Amino acid sequence: MCFSICLRDQFLFATMKSLVSFFTLMTLKIFAKIFYRFEIGWPHDGKIVWRDVRMIVFLNHTSLMEVLYIGFLPVSFLRMLSKRMVLPVATKTLDRPLLGFLFKIFNPGMTPITRKRDDSWQQFLESIHDESIIMIAAEGRMKRKTGLDMYGKKMTVKPGVVDILGTLNKGQMIFAYSGGLHHVQVPGEGLAKVFKTIKMNLEVFDIPTYKNSFPAHPGSQTWKVQVLDDMQHRLETKPPLIEN
Repeated sequence: MCFSICLRDQFLFATMKSLVSFFTLMTLKIFAKIFYRFEIGWPHDGKIVWRDVRMIVFLNHTSLMEVLYIGFLPVSFLRMLSKRMVLPVATKTLDRPLLGFLFKIFNPGMTPITRKRDDSWQQFLESIHDESIIMIAAEGRMKRKTGLDMYGKKMTVKPGVVDILGTLNKGQMIFAYSGGLHHVQVPGEGLAKVFKTIKMNLEVFDIPTYKNSFPAHPGSQTWKVQVLDDMQHRLETKPPLIEN
C-alpha cells in the first residue's frame, strides 16, 4: 500500500513539474515572438523530425539570453522538452538570482556541473536515458566582445559534447549555429535590448550516420579527436553573420 502511494506521489510530482516547465517554456516562447524577429536557416539536406531529436548541439555561445531561441521551436517539441530535456548547467549560472531560478523551473532534467571534469560531469552522463533530449552549449563558456572567452582564450569545442554523443545510438542530432546575441545583451553589460533580429542556422543528422562518417572507429580516441575537429570547423564557419 505504502509503495503504491509513493509511486502515485512521484507520478503526480513529475507531472506537476513537467506542466510548470511547459508553462515556463511557452511563456518564454511568447515573449520572444513578441519582442524579437527570427531569421532561421532551416536544413537543406534533411528534415527535422522533432519527435526523433535526441541532441541539440548549440554553437557560438555569446549570451545567457540565448533562451530567446525557444521562440522558433514548435509547441509540440516544447512539450517534449518539458518532460525529457536534460541540460547541463554550470553552478556559476545557477547562482545567478533570476537566470538560476529560470533554469531550475524550465529544465526538468537539470544537472549542475562545475567547470572541471569531475563527479558532477559523470553524474550528468549517468542522468541520460534512452528518451532524453540533451541540449548543450558545446564551447562550455561564453564568447566576449573580443571574440575570445573571459580569459582571452580562443573559443573551442569542449570534449564533453563528444562524451555525450558517444552514449547515443539512435535519433537525430541538430547543430544549432547561433548568429550571436551581443547586439541583444553582452555578458555583464546592462539589460537586454528588444526588437532585434536574431539569427540561427540549423543542420540535422541521423546520429548513427554522423558517428560512422569519420574514418576512425566510433568511441576510439582518434574518433573523438576527429569529431572535435569537425565541430570546431562548424563553429568557425557555419554561424550566420549579424549586421549590427
